[in-house]
Amino acid sequence: MLDWLLHGTIPVGDTGLSVREVVGNLFGLASALLGMRRVVWAWPVGLVGNALLFTVFVTGELSNHTGGEPLWGQAGRQIMFAVASLYGWWRWSRVRDTADGGAISPRWATGRERALLLVLAAVGYAAAYQLLQWIGSWNPTTEAWILAGSLLATYGMARGWVEFWLVWVAVDVVGVTTLIQAGYYPTAAMYLFYGGFCLVGFAAWWRVERRGRSTAPVAEEGVLA
Repeated sequence: MLDWLLHGTIPVGDTGLSVREVVGNLFGLASALLGMRRVVWAWPVGLVGNALLFTVFVTGELSNHTGGEPLWGQAGRQIMFAVASLYGWWRWSRVRDTADGGAISPRWATGRERALLLVLAAVGYAAAYQLLQWIGSWNPTTEAWILAGSLLATYGMARGWVEFWLVWVAVDVVGVTTLIQAGYYPTAAMYLFYGGFCLVGFAAWWRVERRGRSTAPVAEEGVLA
């Protein structure tokens, strides 16, 4: 079973799909579903997917052949995911006082927090671009945004900011094109699905945030306490 997971392929027509790539993305999808429901298990489940996809991208063993072009930005992204996921796992495990049983109460980021995200996005993109260009990434222009944006989105999820879903959409738009060009078809298909799923997740968290505001204690003057 372990050998099949690491080296197996799933026959599709005249070609085959890397088992690791498919299974890793399924774990990623499961993590996203659990995240939408604000379940702590979203983080450890996502870590399993990160480990599998890291081996896919760093070796270039993609959908229908081996020895393909490694995507160092995508591989590095999995490491960043792992670090951010450990933080998110720790934070969601601590904050469990929500009225509806979710691990965290969604809220919009403050103006200061949004400004910080913009600064981090610019700095993160510049740093990622320089690093990926230095190590010879396949396409540092797009991979740098995928890497920086993914880290910001994961951090936003850990903090419970509703906006993190929109950051994911921006990452997915770039990711689909990049992955198709590089030949990572299953992952590109998952990115396309993630884009639509993120819009659903955004609506779900926004709905919970609005419900939380409407049921918040109200002071005598009619101002939220």
